[in-house]
Amino acid sequence: MAQPSASTRLAQEQSKHLQKSLGRFDILLLVVAAVISVEVLGQVSGFGGETFTWTLILAVTFMVPYGLIFAETGGAFTEEGGVYVWTKMAFGRVVAAITSLFTWVTQPVWVGGAMAFVAVETWSEYVGHVEAGSVGDYVFKLVFIWITVTSAIVSLKHGKWLPSLGAILKVAFLTFFIIVTLVYGLQHGFNGLDLGFFSPTLAGFLGVTPLLLFSFLGFESGNSAAGEMKNPAKDVPISVARSSMIAAASYLLPILAILLVVPLDQITGIGGLFGAVATVYSVFGPAAEAMLAVSAVVFCFVLVSQGAAWMIISDRMQAMAAADGSFFGGYFGRFHPKLGTPIRVNTLSGVVATVFMLAAMQLSGTSSALFGVVLAIAISTFLLSYLFAIPAAVRLRSKYPLVERPFKVPVSDAGFRILGAICFVWILIGSWVAIFPGTLDMLFGLEYDFEAIWGVPQFTFEAFALGTLGCILALGIVGYIRGNKVRDGVASTDVSHDGGSHDGGSHDAGALLPRS
Repeated sequence: MAQPSASTRLAQEQSKHLQKSLGRFDILLLVVAAVISVEVLGQVSGFGGETFTWTLILAVTFMVPYGLIFAETGGAFTEEGGVYVWTKMAFGRVVAAITSLFTWVTQPVWVGGAMAFVAVETWSEYVGHVEAGSVGDYVFKLVFIWITVTSAIVSLKHGKWLPSLGAILKVAFLTFFIIVTLVYGLQHGFNGLDLGFFSPTLAGFLGVTPLLLFSFLGFESGNSAAGEMKNPAKDVPISVARSSMIAAASYLLPILAILLVVPLDQITGIGGLFGAVATVYSVFGPAAEAMLAVSAVVFCFVLVSQGAAWMIISDRMQAMAAADGSFFGGYFGRFHPKLGTPIRVNTLSGVVATVFMLAAMQLSGTSSALFGVVLAIAISTFLLSYLFAIPAAVRLRSKYPLVERPFKVPVSDAGFRILGAICFVWILIGSWVAIFPGTLDMLFGLEYDFEAIWGVPQFTFEAFALGTLGCILALGIVGYIRGNKVRDGVASTDVSHDGGSHDGGSHDAGALLPRS
């Protein structure tokens, strides 16, 4: 009988097609392109001054322990597939299949159901008008989606340049915005902010936590392409550390800048960031309109590159899950022999993104309301995956104590579990609030006008959210059942690093999915 942690023959075969093309700087840019979500800056800033406070709190109490955990794990376990492999090693293939599916499906849902909407709204407002619901609207969103897919289909050697350039432009755009904001403030003054403006509240905590967690997660995502890295053991921990610092600054400073120049009642999910940009660009006088158009084009390119980065990363993880018998009968587990990319999963991501875009277009409500609803769906699927991924990373520390760790968090196993528990509690709270917004508010006696906040009735929201999660779980169940024949073909096993057995047999932790 097949051992649940052993790699399949198909996974062994497909690993031979992987092409090592990612150096340390490439990994950093890929993660920065994926993780720093500039499109949520407006949405998160809508909670006012306490947004900055909660961002700072989460940066210290969540990002630091989370980054440490995955810097160690990512440097120690460097097989293609990342989180899927780690979760399988810790808890077996079934849990890994669920984790991988939730991580992967977040990206096409987010690209098709939210990022494409932000891009077309920004383009329409500052570059050229696009009528909502028109043929042009649909075409714009379709082109947006399939550019991200195409970048993931071409070889990583060439495809990595889109997210790399996007990462550079993203940091440059945010830096330029902050500098111009300072100039504007010196000329016109800033909003009258005081310490009371930044005071945290329970309502703000419940509202902003899912958004911030969604923004801070993903620094370990580059490990999905670890088999294509030149030196993942050394490069991953350094990339996690550097990208997390860049991310913290890229959220804290622009959020503060938005709050300094845009009245709270004018901040919306889609227009918040560019509302601030339009305000501060007045310092350019007659050139302001042209500067806004250029910035909007750059912003849309940044969004495309961000979607491309996630497609590149998450599609590889799901392809390795398929090759390992966790997602249908191996059809989606094949990498192109020349390109070294999982074209079939790439195409599936494009189809899912397109379907979700079409579904979101049918919801009644304003563009801002649609953005908020789809954002909540993407947040829920992404956070749910970490309810498994974080415990898996913690368990690998004690389950494989003899695996070489180029970077090891200087704490005991008990201390490592405490770090994991802190992160897990944050994720648990964020997941519940994302799926059932308002329930904790009402539990604590806070007022919560659902339709006023979300722009759609609560029944519509929950039907869309729970319906999406139900469809994903159904897809996962069917996919796992259909992968049975692939799981029957298990590769040879070796003695584990710790000399013991796990999941019914003795396997080498580094051989669960083969190195290229």
